[in-house]
Amino acid sequence: MRLATENPNWGYRRVHGELAGLGYHIGASTVWTILNAAGIDPAPRRAGPTWAQFLHAKPTHPGLRLFHLDTITRHRLYAFFVIEHATRRGHILGVTAHPTAARLTQQARNLLMDLDDAHRHFRFLIRDRDRKFTAAFDAVFAAIDIQILTTPVRAPRANAIAERFVGTIRRELLDRLLIINQRHAAAVLREFQHHYNHHRPHRSLDQAAPARALPHHAPTET
Repeated sequence: MRLATENPNWGYRRVHGELAGLGYHIGASTVWTILNAAGIDPAPRRAGPTWAQFLHAKPTHPGLRLFHLDTITRHRLYAFFVIEHATRRGHILGVTAHPTAARLTQQARNLLMDLDDAHRHFRFLIRDRDRKFTAAFDAVFAAIDIQILTTPVRAPRANAIAERFVGTIRRELLDRLLIINQRHAAAVLREFQHHYNHHRPHRSLDQAAPARALPHHAPTET
């Protein structure tokens, strides 16, 4: 009940995941029963207008590899990211006001070097049909035998995991924080990436975090 009260945007599944991360192995239905008995809606919206609503921004669908965010002075920035489907590990690769094709290609090279250093490899890359993803961008991945899969036009569900990642960032970070400038955006996104990979529970991973396994036992109370 304390988790649900202090975090009004969490539903019972998120509360269940946080408890699992602390080592409390109870069923999700038990969490729902407790919250329901206390009169707490299991999946409510108990918060006010979002920052995007405050700015009166037009509703848009974010790019599958790029998403936009607005600063407090209403300057638009773009973040480039990749999320690994198997592990759900997210990578925020950069934030810029000018997402040129050359910049995205260089960030792709940086990503592959980081993955190689960590001895992690993949076979496919799913991307949308944005013109910024040029032949040079695809060639970076083709050089190490990674096949590029492009999604159909106007079909965000074709890469639903990436779409969900963007939604999570908006709900849990950008709708709650005023972004000052590009440097500030890069800093808070790096911090969120660490939280997402090392703490936040994921239902697809049985409530573990992408880079952290669940504890075997609950902490001992003193």
